[in-house]
Amino acid sequence: MEMTAAVLREQGLPKPFAESGAYKIEQVTLDPPGPGEVLIEVRAAGLCHSDLTTMEGQRVRPVPFVGGHEGAGIVQELGAGVEGLAVGDHVVMSIGGGCGQCRYCLGGRPNLCDAVTRNRAEGRLPNGARRLSRDGAPISHYFGISSFAQYAVCTPDCLVKIDKAVPWEVAAVFGCAVVTGVGAVLNTADVRPGAHVAVLGLGGVGLSAVMAARAAGASRIIGIDLNEGKFGLARELGCTDTLNAADPGLCDCVRDLTQGGVDHAIEVSGAIPALATAWDITAKAGEVVVVGLPAAGKTWPVDPTAMIFSEKSLRGSMMGGGIARRDIPRYERLYLEGKMALDRLASASIGFDDLNAGFDRLDRGEALRQILFPHC
Repeated sequence: MEMTAAVLREQGLPKPFAESGAYKIEQVTLDPPGPGEVLIEVRAAGLCHSDLTTMEGQRVRPVPFVGGHEGAGIVQELGAGVEGLAVGDHVVMSIGGGCGQCRYCLGGRPNLCDAVTRNRAEGRLPNGARRLSRDGAPISHYFGISSFAQYAVCTPDCLVKIDKAVPWEVAAVFGCAVVTGVGAVLNTADVRPGAHVAVLGLGGVGLSAVMAARAAGASRIIGIDLNEGKFGLARELGCTDTLNAADPGLCDCVRDLTQGGVDHAIEVSGAIPALATAWDITAKAGEVVVVGLPAAGKTWPVDPTAMIFSEKSLRGSMMGGGIARRDIPRYERLYLEGKMALDRLASASIGFDDLNAGFDRLDRGEALRQILFPHC
């Protein structure tokens, strides 16, 4: 079929993207689903900071590609052998699936699957196939999803059926922002009632982590960001305290608030200085959970002696450290039961014509999760 999609043909174009025209809105060809694949009518897709850093060229991806790695839509067609889904189902599109056969998948860690990661890095679907082209020339899939389009072919491991009562703008953010932020708190950190938690970076992922920390019963939730304009919403969603990351007395303030530091520091911004702050504000025997992606090749020195004597730990969290097909229905229930106000993450609705400007707003810190509606 022919459809409208947002195609990135060159990384690292100058900002503002609205002027350089990073994403081109084009008519592309989408082949029908093959065996073990599903055709989705994309109803909504979120603009994520990971998309922004790819546009900037911080992580090289095969171009051209149709962008977008979180979204939601309606099942339109099933390829041969697909089970568990039916035409008309509402689904979340997420990169959290795996091959189902490797040591990581069998161990309950499909988010770490090497085979799927390799295919995605090459611009293919998780099963290695390609279904996008223009005038006979192949176009890559982005993270195996490519939700900045009117339709997408996905593999079932990337799709999670959801309740039709969930609005599209909320369903879309389950695929990355929610599964990553909430999962970092409930899976990776395993936050317990009464814990002290700091979240560094109050975007869509960070605020998801804040809501999860409140749902888990954390007694102190400290939100940290450079943009104080985010603090009001952060406090509404669960922060007991909000602090400016540029405050030279930040670390001392956190230690005073928590009698020595937080039990869990969730670093979401991807900035190396924020990672250093997260380490400094963590109490003895506490842990830093690294969620945000810094630019490729960036490193941060750790003093192993200090780690030994403090018994602090440092952990990564990829896509919330869990299983999307297990976790998203759980997070959906928390939303439907009113325990997480995930609808507050959607800050604006846009069409294709505003996509580049939307990433400029995200880059300037003026938006949380803008939602692209591909059929508007």
